[in-house]
Amino acid sequence: MPDYSTLSRRQKTLSVAIATRRSSAGLHLLIDSTGVKMLGEGEWKTKKHGADYRRQWRKVHLGIDAQTLEIRAIEITDNAIGDAPMLPELLAQIPADEQLHSVSADGAYDTKACHEAIASRQAAAIIPTRKNARPWADGKAGAQARNEILRATRKLGRSIWKKWSGYHRRSLVETKMGCFKRLGERVMARDFQRQVTELQVRASILNRFTRLGTPETVRVA
Repeated sequence: MPDYSTLSRRQKTLSVAIATRRSSAGLHLLIDSTGVKMLGEGEWKTKKHGADYRRQWRKVHLGIDAQTLEIRAIEITDNAIGDAPMLPELLAQIPADEQLHSVSADGAYDTKACHEAIASRQAAAIIPTRKNARPWADGKAGAQARNEILRATRKLGRSIWKKWSGYHRRSLVETKMGCFKRLGERVMARDFQRQVTELQVRASILNRFTRLGTPETVRVA
């Protein structure tokens, strides 16, 4: 039986395979991110150093299947990395031969890089534009798709566009974030690579829970 120090060393180089099921009817990917506290950070240091003390945490970026609710893509970064730059990285984890119907995310992902990455997969972007948004002059496919969202929002109104486009389905990934934190509000490892492994293991466990908890309906003649 290996001791804790041996397991800790192995954790740094452990490759975690997150089991997923391919979508048979086309994947609707829901994307969001959340923060997870690090060991040793939190209320005690804030009390000691004052309210201006800058906390550190790890950001978990998830992409889930809207049908099966399984985690299909995950990235771990520090709190200095924004949400939008990680969307192309999440899309890269989806097999190129799997049909991607749509990608839903909040307004933080309303960037040219995000829309272009979605357009390159021939998927529909369901991302609300910012309130002060203006049309993009860029003639690329991603910019054109985003301008269509802007025109529809101006014509129908933001609330109607959200219902019409199915944007409210994105609440499923917010629920999944809550389930993810049920496995722990903070990471215990202190090294970044070990923290990545720890959070990937959580994603793998959560996918197994999701699969076991999903009923299988069989038609009986």
